[in-house]
Amino acid sequence: MRDHPHGDEAPHPDIWTGRATNRAQWLAALVGAACMALGIELAVDSAWTSGTAPLVMSVVGCIAAGLLVLFGTLAFVHVAVKVDKECLEVRCGHIGVPRRRIPLAHVAGAEFVPRVTPRQWGGWGYRWRPEKGTAVVVRRGEGVVLRLWDGHTFTITVDNAETAVRVIRARLHPTLPGATH
Repeated sequence: MRDHPHGDEAPHPDIWTGRATNRAQWLAALVGAACMALGIELAVDSAWTSGTAPLVMSVVGCIAAGLLVLFGTLAFVHVAVKVDKECLEVRCGHIGVPRRRIPLAHVAGAEFVPRVTPRQWGGWGYRWRPEKGTAVVVRRGEGVVLRLWDGHTFTITVDNAETAVRVIRARLHPTLPGATH
């Protein structure tokens, strides 16, 4: 991590928030909307003469594909991360779903990663890879990697990830979960 003039001794806010946005996802959302529009157009103004079964299959297929692409991309246009004294919360998209809440008592450590790419994780979105753990990747760039006490890792792409790591590290408890203080 880079050195900062205030150092690690500077007071951290009670609640740290960060976001990451991927504007390229809007293009995929437009493709989804176009598929839905095509399905609706076929249903409303169809001149098909080969029967109703192919028409119904085309309409349902276009609308279903459009909905999957539209909602799948809108769910990962941005991510919002909140770190308070008790936990880290990750919310995706405009309605905040999927959401993950990780108590800081379950976090063994946090690391700053200067470059996380969708290619490393197999694409954008909420990802899982057996050898790497779980991630929320909405764009390429800096991120936070949480090492959990159960041996799993959780990666999040978020702006100002260095500050997030400092805030998380400052709030980590030095003992194992369930241990008495």
